[in-house]
Amino acid sequence: MRMAGIGFRGAASVASLRDALARANPDGLKIDALVTEAAKARATVFRDFAQELGVPGLGITTEDLARMITPTQSARIEDRFGTGSLSEAAALAAAGPGAVLVAERVVSGDAMATAAIAETKGKTP
Repeated sequence: MRMAGIGFRGAASVASLRDALARANPDGLKIDALVTEAAKARATVFRDFAQELGVPGLGITTEDLARMITPTQSARIEDRFGTGSLSEAAALAAAGPGAVLVAERVVSGDAMATAAIAETKGKTP
């Protein structure tokens, strides 16, 4: 399973999320779901983007995000979500035990969204 973790600011557009994911997944490999923090998963922009891609848009609790160790570290994100990178932590948490990041956090050109991709180790989409 390949999960795309998404982080975004309140003013982000679908184009922002699309750009972040394109930067994290330049080869356009199949994504099984978009994932973000549970409250953010209710945002229209996130739901619209998941619908555009034809994949589930999933939410991860802050408690589960805080359990993830991420290579990228942001003090602002650590304070808000208990982890260094929302996109990396969401992707790892959703991909499950044994997951590895295949794309660390990247930022959209407008700096409104981030994306990272995790895969369940040993499995291919």
